[in-house]
Amino acid sequence: MAKRVIRFPRQRGITRLKFGETPSDLLNDLLIDLNKINKDNLDTLPKCSGSFKQKRIVEYIFLITQELRLDPSVGYHAVELLQRFMVKHVAEMLARIPTQSSAVDEADEDVIFASLKDKFPLILFSCVQLANKMFFHRHMIDTSTAVQFLHSLGLSVSKQTLLESELMVFKGVEYRLNVLNPLTYVEVILEVLGHNEPSIPVERLYRLCHHVLRFITLDQTVIYETLLRITIQCVNPSREQREKFVTVTEDRMLLGVGVIAVATYILCFKKWQQVVGELSHITGISRRSIGDFAQVILMHIVGTSSLAV
Repeated sequence: MAKRVIRFPRQRGITRLKFGETPSDLLNDLLIDLNKINKDNLDTLPKCSGSFKQKRIVEYIFLITQELRLDPSVGYHAVELLQRFMVKHVAEMLARIPTQSSAVDEADEDVIFASLKDKFPLILFSCVQLANKMFFHRHMIDTSTAVQFLHSLGLSVSKQTLLESELMVFKGVEYRLNVLNPLTYVEVILEVLGHNEPSIPVERLYRLCHHVLRFITLDQTVIYETLLRITIQCVNPSREQREKFVTVTEDRMLLGVGVIAVATYILCFKKWQQVVGELSHITGISRRSIGDFAQVILMHIVGTSSLAV
């Protein structure tokens, strides 16, 4: 398998790390850093977290990156950028609405969301462009190519409009593009697993992990809904229970171990218990939590209501 570069957006003098060739001490630093970033993010989650990660939106982003032949990491990064920008942007627009009467509020909200509907495709594409610029790819998309591509999708925009949209998104995320990229979590945890347990076929797992992560990202709404209902043992979760569960849906460490656990179950079931135990040791996430999450993912992959793991 060709070695793929791990892109770690948080700049610490490291920009190119080949999968499978990173020194163990450096991997440990990366893991500690990722864990801290993840915990800090979970402590400051906005109420609308996950609102702009519906299947059709994610699918659209993935199709754009595929059509433009961009690295898979760009798609995941763009999804996170879009989420961060839209939550902040919508909140700011709604905050400008006068609160004199509910009728006025509803009318103004309709105008705001109608405006967003027209701008959304360009905002989404701008997130892809910014995500692509975050990494050291050979395949960069210049403005002319971007405009031509948008024209092929039926979006008539000028170079100036495209640049203004990118700048708006860049400002909206407060010039911080180092969002939590789930693929980075999968890659780093998988590399640590390979260093700790050389008998685990991590390179074969690596290929399958890409497919599993893509599946989860596209169907995350229904997957996490199932996990929530199983966790609280209730088919109709309350609003408060849903709000508290956001810390689970946005937990990138849990997502990373879940992806690897599912790939292991599919590819080398005999090593399932060994891998789950090591993943628990690496991340501090309990075996039960990893197993429960993996079970829900596998249930949706095979399309059944129950599955023993």
